[in-house]
Amino acid sequence: MKPYVTVQQHILEQQRKHPSATGDFSLLLTGITLATRFIANEVRRAGLKDVYGDTGTINVQGELVQKLDRYADDTIIRCLNYRNMVSMIASEENQEAILLHNSLEGGKYIVIFDPLDGSSNIDVNISVGTIFSILGQPQNQEKQETDILQCGYKQLAGGYVIYGPSTELVYTTGHGVHIFTLDPDIGTYILVDEYKKIPSKSKIFSINEGNYQSFPNGVKNWLAYVKDEKNGPYSARYVGSLVADFHRTLLKGGIFVYPPTTKSPNGKLRLLYEANPLAFIAEQAGGMASNGKQRILDIKPESLHQRTPLIIGSKEEAERVCNFLREDSH
Repeated sequence: MKPYVTVQQHILEQQRKHPSATGDFSLLLTGITLATRFIANEVRRAGLKDVYGDTGTINVQGELVQKLDRYADDTIIRCLNYRNMVSMIASEENQEAILLHNSLEGGKYIVIFDPLDGSSNIDVNISVGTIFSILGQPQNQEKQETDILQCGYKQLAGGYVIYGPSTELVYTTGHGVHIFTLDPDIGTYILVDEYKKIPSKSKIFSINEGNYQSFPNGVKNWLAYVKDEKNGPYSARYVGSLVADFHRTLLKGGIFVYPPTTKSPNGKLRLLYEANPLAFIAEQAGGMASNGKQRILDIKPESLHQRTPLIIGSKEEAERVCNFLREDSH
């Protein structure tokens, strides 16, 4: 029987490959995994506790804050607040970044996260997740929110946890994509797949066709392509929870598309704490992520909650969508 490798062991093993490592980065990652174990436990017991429904407040995105949103946000902040290596954190639920108490003492890292992606689906027991991104803190200057506005290719780590039939952690530090499953009996994540690769092509597409009338013509033309029998058969799969849709795409291949619409001409997904970490994972797994015009990881952010269209998945399928969009723009 193959011996178990825990996420802590895996992180330490990765650290040994970098002789100059101080251990701070590893401690930061374990802080994030600790928070997600608390969240996983709360999600699992949601139907037994008064955590379904919304809080009655609206967040910066103009969305109703769910009770589990608030719990997840508070839990991650609490688990990171005691780690001196973190200078600043930012969340989907907060208008501004939070400078931690140790921020003037030389914290080296910035953590950005969506505490509970897909939370509007929690009441109907659909998989939700936590998405996170870690950036380096620019040094030799007073720390400020604009330090967060870094291109995605500068990420030091990106990952997510999906709370489904099992709780799984997927992360990369730029050296492959690794997948762990939470073992509830021992309370830790166990390595189940190392250096994961997304299938190079797969005839699965994921898009909310309810918005079809407001899609760009290039997207409509692409949809006509995947529905043409001579190009298929393609299968449609759409959950409506970004983490769940991306996780399926990572494992099975295919393409997830969230294009601009008349209502959201700049796209709807958040660049810094949704698109960037997932794009980092997709590329490390051999896939591709684009906004239809350029690589997601090359976009220079202008604001904390900036939105973007997202085309992400198997490289061949992502390039096909982008080609349809380019043809439409000519």
